[in-house]
Amino acid sequence: MAFTSFICFLLISYLVQAKGSSNSTCPKSFSCGNLTDLSFPFSLSTQPDCGILPISGCDAKPYPRIQLLPGGDLYYALGNPFNYTVELRDPKLHAELRQHNCQAFNKNISLPDSPSISFKLMPPFGDFFKCNSTSSSTPNNTQKNYHFAGYKVYNGCKGFSINYKPAGSDDKGNLPASCSLIKLPIDSISDDGDVFKTLSALLLVEWKLSEECYQCHYSGCQCKTDEANIFRCTHPNSPHAQGHQENNPHAQDAKTTRRKFGLTLAAGASLFIVGLLVLLLCFRKKVLWYKYLRFWESNAEDHQKVEAFLKNYGSYAPKRYNYSEVNKITGCFKNKLGQGGYGYVYKGSLSNGNHVAVKVLNKQKDSCDDFINEVASISRTSHVNIVSLVGFCFEGRKRDLVYEFVPNGSLEKFIYEERSDRVRQLDWPILYQIALGIARGLEYLHRGCTTRILHFDIKPHNILLDEDFCPKISDFGLAKLCVKKESIVSMLGARGTIGYIAPEIVCRNLGGVSHKSDVYSYGMMVLEMVGGRKNVDVGVERTSEIYFPHWLYRRIELDEELQLIGIMNEEDKECARKMVMVSLWCIQTDPSNRPSMSKVVEMLEGNQNSMQIPPKPYLYSPSRSEVDSSVVELA
Repeated sequence: MAFTSFICFLLISYLVQAKGSSNSTCPKSFSCGNLTDLSFPFSLSTQPDCGILPISGCDAKPYPRIQLLPGGDLYYALGNPFNYTVELRDPKLHAELRQHNCQAFNKNISLPDSPSISFKLMPPFGDFFKCNSTSSSTPNNTQKNYHFAGYKVYNGCKGFSINYKPAGSDDKGNLPASCSLIKLPIDSISDDGDVFKTLSALLLVEWKLSEECYQCHYSGCQCKTDEANIFRCTHPNSPHAQGHQENNPHAQDAKTTRRKFGLTLAAGASLFIVGLLVLLLCFRKKVLWYKYLRFWESNAEDHQKVEAFLKNYGSYAPKRYNYSEVNKITGCFKNKLGQGGYGYVYKGSLSNGNHVAVKVLNKQKDSCDDFINEVASISRTSHVNIVSLVGFCFEGRKRDLVYEFVPNGSLEKFIYEERSDRVRQLDWPILYQIALGIARGLEYLHRGCTTRILHFDIKPHNILLDEDFCPKISDFGLAKLCVKKESIVSMLGARGTIGYIAPEIVCRNLGGVSHKSDVYSYGMMVLEMVGGRKNVDVGVERTSEIYFPHWLYRRIELDEELQLIGIMNEEDKECARKMVMVSLWCIQTDPSNRPSMSKVVEMLEGNQNSMQIPPKPYLYSPSRSEVDSSVVELA
């Protein structure tokens, strides 16, 4: 008891001392609004000396504000910094672009100039040439017309014109005297010649610490700049820079004093650690620090799982990259292809010139089991309709998956587009071939592998299209492996995405979970391909959300025309009817009434006149409470 009291005394003394000194030091990390785990070079506006980019408006809507230069414009911080980059939005430029205000071309985006950290704006940026208006008869105007031959011109601004080129300009030298080059962020080149639709208010700012600042910052000190703009590394509790201490005539005495203080501090810290461990052992369920101990313990367990997985797979395991290799492959993560709940996807190139897509998993949401699950599942496959895994990286908290590059991206962007009443982005024969390819891929997962693989997250976002629109099933994070003879699999919780989840996954009394659950998801996805719209509006609270499949079934039942967009001839009509009939079979509420994926392939390849009309499905949709509490959403 005496020892425990002594330990408590040390703990209280330490906390009192820490509280008394907290106001004079910079926090290692802090939060502001929706931004979390922020650190140098960012700082709160109330602690400007702790960083270079002050953040304010933590309670403001919609986003906190970041100021790039003292007294300069404020930018919205749209999300947490990632890979030494932060995405900003210029609210003034955003308003000017929406109002078609020519003041947008007076914008001059400036970045901080510091000896300890360098900043740069990441593409896409466009070169725009602002030329003062002149008389058409002057030589200057003739020179301008010659120089900007082939450029688009916007003449809607009073006193000047804007010349720009969709592919960017190559020769920026020898500009006409009346013209100047300005760089502005772009979204896409507008076909209607509206330069304001071409511009964007989004900025991607990248920073890089100097070697001296990097060593200083990660040793617990602060990167500072003196009045002469010279870098100094300063201890948090000292107003003087380390660079000046060597010239102090009492430096040696100061070092001796610091050494004695350090020994005393080390002895006190040792006692504190012993006491803290005693408290953690006694109250580990109630002490906040226990979570951090569990973090390190779980991280060690994760690495043990990965090493065991690699050992088990032996020479059949996919290639393992270290993080520096992934960094080189992606060119420092510069070319972002997309993002989702799982993290970000970047384009990269291997040493042999082959392009790859690198999926960087989110540190907050990733699971070691899901990571190993995806690697283990997809490394067992080899099929034209399954995306190929080139390798992976598991180093510290870095978890990356290196896939083959599929140039046309996901199916999602080709079926949910705004279009006219008679035009589809993809023709019906192409949609039919995509549906058939996905069915063959699922048939392979269910029957073609040595181990049956159930995907559990079939949806348009997870279907990638190559340059010939050949579909490839991707994202095996929720997949489950089982032996072929097993018809029913066990699951502790629901998994999948709203709108594609088989009813038996949420309500187990409807039937066992099996490969037929993938069949249901496939059917719902093909119905969305057919309709070019979502089957389920997740913003609706009623259980009668699904109405498009019901509408289609009614027309099939009455043998009426489907009246779907883009049907131009008999071939289109046959493709559409096959896809609808197969989908309605696949979404039967009773799993036993659904066909296997082998039967689905047979039905798609056969004569649609021989297909029987399926029973009317009980169009089940899980309630919002069921979905929110149990469903894992990956994208």
